[in-house]
Amino acid sequence: MRLKQIRKERNITQLKLALDLSLNQNSISRYESGAHEADYATLIRIADYFNVSLDYLLERSDDSSPFRK
Repeated sequence: MRLKQIRKERNITQLKLALDLSLNQNSISRYESGAHEADYATLIRIADYFNVSLDYLLERSDDSSPFRK
């Protein structure tokens, strides 16, 4: 998952992201390290937060646009 890359590109700390998404920082850290996988609802919230597509977030596409043309 591109979570760490996107978060760092936008200068957002794990703590800020966790607070904004009502998660804890350990969850964000585990998602970024691959120790845990986010559930479907959390993936959607993360994609919406960064305004990217789920496919981009999950590295299935290099197109970050949240909407298909």
